[in-house]
Amino acid sequence: MFETLEICPDVLDTPPEGILEATYGDASVNAGNVLTPTQVRTPPTHLAWSTETESLYTFLMTDPDAPSRSQPTFREWHHYLVVNIPGNAIDEGQTVAEYIGAAPPPETGLHRYIFLAFRQNNRIEYTDPLRTNRSADGRGSQSTRALIEKYNLGKCVAGNCFQAEFDDIVPTIYQELSGG
Repeated sequence: MFETLEICPDVLDTPPEGILEATYGDASVNAGNVLTPTQVRTPPTHLAWSTETESLYTFLMTDPDAPSRSQPTFREWHHYLVVNIPGNAIDEGQTVAEYIGAAPPPETGLHRYIFLAFRQNNRIEYTDPLRTNRSADGRGSQSTRALIEKYNLGKCVAGNCFQAEFDDIVPTIYQELSGG
């Protein structure tokens, strides 16, 4: 999936070691399947990956196709980032960027929404601005590779992805992001 959908090389150099399970109610993320922005509007109800005892993890959801896959001017747009997660207990980690669901612009085709879990080498003291609100500010033109390097993240232990394109909920999401 990571090579077929060109996530490697667009986001990572090599594919994750394992599969990250992610579900939104009754909709599962499955190797690039298509979900709608309506289905993924709220945070996943289930996120899990294989973990090591006593290890901390970073979870990232990113869209490398902002504003479109053919012209990714804002590659990557971070939708969700949590660090210092004990095991895969994401609610016990430090939320760096609050969840914002898929909201691809109209007429830009399918976007890839990539889920990645990294085993941290140690506890992270996150120094970049926090995005702990639903603002879009500062989320575009981010880089998974830069995040890995800056915070000395370990291996990408698990990943998955879905694809989505514009639907009727997207204008509502844009309005919420602009504070409307």
